[in-house]
Amino acid sequence: MMRHLISAADLTRDDAVLILDTAEEMARVADRPIKKLPTLRGRTICNLFFEDSTRTRISFEAAEKRLSADVINFAAKGSSVSKGESLKDTAQTLEAMGVDAVVIRHGASGAPYRLATSGWIDAPVVNAGDGTHQHPTQALLDAFTMRRRLVGRDAGLGKDLAGRRVTLVGDILHSRVARSNVDLLHTLGAEVTLVAPPTLVPVGVETWPCEVSYDLDRVLPKSDAVMMLRVQRERMNAAFFPTEREYSRRYGLDGQRMARMPEHAIVMHPGPMVRGMEITAEVADSDRCTVVEQVANGVSIRMAVLYLLLGGNDSAVTHTRTEENK
Repeated sequence: MMRHLISAADLTRDDAVLILDTAEEMARVADRPIKKLPTLRGRTICNLFFEDSTRTRISFEAAEKRLSADVINFAAKGSSVSKGESLKDTAQTLEAMGVDAVVIRHGASGAPYRLATSGWIDAPVVNAGDGTHQHPTQALLDAFTMRRRLVGRDAGLGKDLAGRRVTLVGDILHSRVARSNVDLLHTLGAEVTLVAPPTLVPVGVETWPCEVSYDLDRVLPKSDAVMMLRVQRERMNAAFFPTEREYSRRYGLDGQRMARMPEHAIVMHPGPMVRGMEITAEVADSDRCTVVEQVANGVSIRMAVLYLLLGGNDSAVTHTRTEENK
């Protein structure tokens, strides 16, 4: 297991499967009356969020507390950053305080890599999303959800997603979730197809390990999982499609389109969903939609990542079962 988690592309197939297997053990903790392990007792983790986030920050905080770590939450708003303090100054402050790991979200692509390689801080760094670049724990929780639904919880242990066909639909251009998923799913053996308006497909996508289509209806019958992406209005500075109604007509997922998918196929969304545009309420609230499961699985994946970076490289099986017997 590597020292930092910066990009999904850095993970080998064995690294990724180890994280997914460890997350399966961590998920058992959620079924206990007391949802806590002593694994990181005495360790301090700082959540360094330079960009607004609710879902990801709370998920990391829940994971850290379930592992008994001490947690420091840092938000750029209202901090010394608003007075001009640099990333280097903030990192050196954390180093002086002796933090054991840093979880960072930043609006600038490459900021977590800079923090991990600059020598400003000696702790492991976990990328919680940087610009339009990467969001590796999101890709891991998505893969974990697919493996559980398409292969099975116990049956999936030790296995990857070889031969599974995954379709990502929507704003590929601005999506770090799409980039991370393409990298990780390819590593795990899945076949990935991107579907989007031509204006929302990045330049150079032909070098990515995936196919590109502009016809959602043609791809749906061959998909084991369809992941709808959020249209990121806050990152858009041009008219990428004529109207929201036109986007929904060509690339939205409604009940009629979902009926074209194989019976076993699932619908995913990293959230927050824009109902009525990207996905209809009928689909979002159906049994085939895994949005709520993805949120729960996010805590298990982040527990697994922090455990493996800070607690050791062995499977958590022995550790968790030892605690269960106490």
